[in-house]
Amino acid sequence: MDVVILSLAEGKAEGSGCGDGCGSCAAACATPRTPVLACADALRDGGAQVETVLAGSDQEIDDVLARFDGPSRDDGLTWPSSSDGLRLIVATVNDAQLRAIMRRAVRRWAPSPSKRPADLEATRTVPDLPPLAILPLDPSNTTDLGAQLGLPRTPAEVAKAVLAGSVRRLDLLRNDGGSVTLDGALLGGADDNGAAVPWRGRVEVDDHVLSEGEEPILACVVGNGGGYAEFDGIRLLSEGNPADGRVEIAVAVPVVVKQRFKKTTRVRIEVRRASGRAVSVLPREGELQFLDDGVAGSTTRKRSWWTEAGAWAVYV
Repeated sequence: MDVVILSLAEGKAEGSGCGDGCGSCAAACATPRTPVLACADALRDGGAQVETVLAGSDQEIDDVLARFDGPSRDDGLTWPSSSDGLRLIVATVNDAQLRAIMRRAVRRWAPSPSKRPADLEATRTVPDLPPLAILPLDPSNTTDLGAQLGLPRTPAEVAKAVLAGSVRRLDLLRNDGGSVTLDGALLGGADDNGAAVPWRGRVEVDDHVLSEGEEPILACVVGNGGGYAEFDGIRLLSEGNPADGRVEIAVAVPVVVKQRFKKTTRVRIEVRRASGRAVSVLPREGELQFLDDGVAGSTTRKRSWWTEAGAWAVYV
């Protein structure tokens, strides 16, 4: 068995969340990579041939993923192999780095709409992506996706899972910005004191409208996993199940309530929840800040996410 352990160089991978002047990210990227060496040793002890790759560009990530291409197809599409003779471990500091690699995988194997093959499921735009193992370079992180999923955390445990080959398939969120979401996205910014800044926008799940865009929204969460389930002490997502084939969304809206027998009013936070296959958010005024799998961004236009059930997989 051959195993590739893929790590990302600091500040090089597109969408990794590094190299953007973020001090916390720079500190994380400086984490010693001894877990990679320990995992490689454990794999070799188990009889595997191991190669470690430190990718410093999208092209170098693509070169690793190309090794997982399947045989040539009659339709000319590049398709992932169904063989497990070669296995992949992704060593990550944070979910943003894992997202960067998954984004490249989708770009490699997703066919264009004009070349969509008949053997691709109707609810999918990508075939089954090759399974991978997540090797945390910061094992003290208890909130990343691997920790949420209960995946192996130590180099020895990761090596054992890869050698055993047991796989769990998970949902993938794709979005119309050309990227992917593994855990979730938080839409809405905060002021210098950390308080939520209200914004307005139309929020829809399938045919269900959570906000028409006329009332202020304190926070909106699009969830595939459970990492974005809470905001400012408020429970937003109810489940955060990354294997149920549905995307979950919640909006937190301030509601003014008149107090009985008093002339005063108070404000309570109303959380509206829904789930479905697709979500869209249309900002009504100005720029909307968001945090997607730990990667910060902003938009002034409509953004959409849709779920692709079982599109990617992890060794467990």
